[in-house]
Amino acid sequence: MLRVKSAILLFLMGLCLNWSEVEGLGVNWGTMATHKLDPKTVVQMLKDNGINKVKLFDAEQSTMSALAGSGIEVMIAIPNDQLADFNDYGRAKKFVQRNITRYNFNGGVNIKYVAVGNEPFLQTYNGSFTKTTFPALQNIQNAINEAGLGDKIKATVPSNADVYGSPTDNPVPSAGRFRPDINDQMVQMVQFLAKNNAPFTVNIYPFLSLYGNDHFPIDFAFFDGAPQPVVDNGIQYTNVFDANYDTLVSALKAAGYGDMPIIVGEVGWPTDGDKNANINMAYRFYNGLLPRLASNKGTPLRPGAIEVYLFGLIDEDAKSIAPGNFERHWGIFRYDGQPKFAMDISGRGQNTFLVPAQNVRYQEKRWCQFNPNAKDLSKLGENINYACTYADCTPLGYGSSCNGLDANTNASYAFNAYFQVQNQDEMACIFQGLAMVTETNISTDTCSFNIQIVGAYSSGSRASVYFFVYVIIFILGLLL
Repeated sequence: MLRVKSAILLFLMGLCLNWSEVEGLGVNWGTMATHKLDPKTVVQMLKDNGINKVKLFDAEQSTMSALAGSGIEVMIAIPNDQLADFNDYGRAKKFVQRNITRYNFNGGVNIKYVAVGNEPFLQTYNGSFTKTTFPALQNIQNAINEAGLGDKIKATVPSNADVYGSPTDNPVPSAGRFRPDINDQMVQMVQFLAKNNAPFTVNIYPFLSLYGNDHFPIDFAFFDGAPQPVVDNGIQYTNVFDANYDTLVSALKAAGYGDMPIIVGEVGWPTDGDKNANINMAYRFYNGLLPRLASNKGTPLRPGAIEVYLFGLIDEDAKSIAPGNFERHWGIFRYDGQPKFAMDISGRGQNTFLVPAQNVRYQEKRWCQFNPNAKDLSKLGENINYACTYADCTPLGYGSSCNGLDANTNASYAFNAYFQVQNQDEMACIFQGLAMVTETNISTDTCSFNIQIVGAYSSGSRASVYFFVYVIIFILGLLL
């Protein structure tokens, strides 16, 4: 009997140890959605899946409050449009007081990094943040140091891989160098990071190598082998992730800091919005990436464990689609916290697949569809355009999951998307007589017509807040 108990105990210990074995694995938690999951629900989802690191894109109070006491390691962020503000040291100190020292207590938020901007040197920004990024980085880190937290919390600048140029500039990884137009700023930044023992953070997107480039060898974007590897000084590169990472290693070495720690701030694969963005390709990508990370193999020029943040956690239906329709579909979870596909996040072949968000509340089972009895269809196009201006219609695009719908069902998708964003307000399902509400699920085999969740900031939750405030005011009135 004792042996049986010991065996059971060892088995359970093994499960605990293997739950999230990918050393340094985190996720990006973006919140640009029309209906946000309650932050407490998301934090519980992270814990249920053994994810103990999260990268944010701000330091919003409700998110930080939900993370307090969780033990999850956090990277907070300063958006690009605020970088100029923190060229003023006084403002940098106030940021640190308000968003870092405020949470630095036993049972508070385990902040480890501050992301100063997000890809601020991206070429498409045309130098908009070139002059403000480094001063902001200096001021934020110096303010952290002044607060006595410099040994624990490091400021870093998440950079796009284009900071070290294009494949034309660096045809092989060993040729990696920072882009000539920003080389001076990058060297300054790297020197400052090294002085503060802070890491260099880079975002690597194999998917983007395929996007818009039909000549890119598709197998090179994945981890299961490429028929024509890139050979560099006898080293064979069979995937773009390794090649990209080692190009940065070479660029850092050329700048005199070849041993600087590197964090991969974003890496992932979208599941909709493009012909190469789908569930099968995302599964193939993660099924190669996660075991690779779990092996702690590293890359040819930097063997060992790699700290990585998957991009992203949850789909965001309000993100800008300027880079492409796929931008709203990076999540490994759907908008409602339900996993999109089987995914062993441990990377070790364990049956530790994703655990969905718990206790998610949905709106009623009602949809908005095209009215088959509509007589005047002359304004159908403009009504569809209106709906898609205020709701997410990216699955209707070329190569996307709902691209094959007929004209009427296409209109239904647009109308329903708008109807759900508007919390199923019946006035949002008229469209000049072209739409009608139905209680029949109008989804197809390949296209899901979603019902929105009751978001964390829905009218119902606001009403609760108003009631609470009213009660407080009433009590204060009695006391005074």
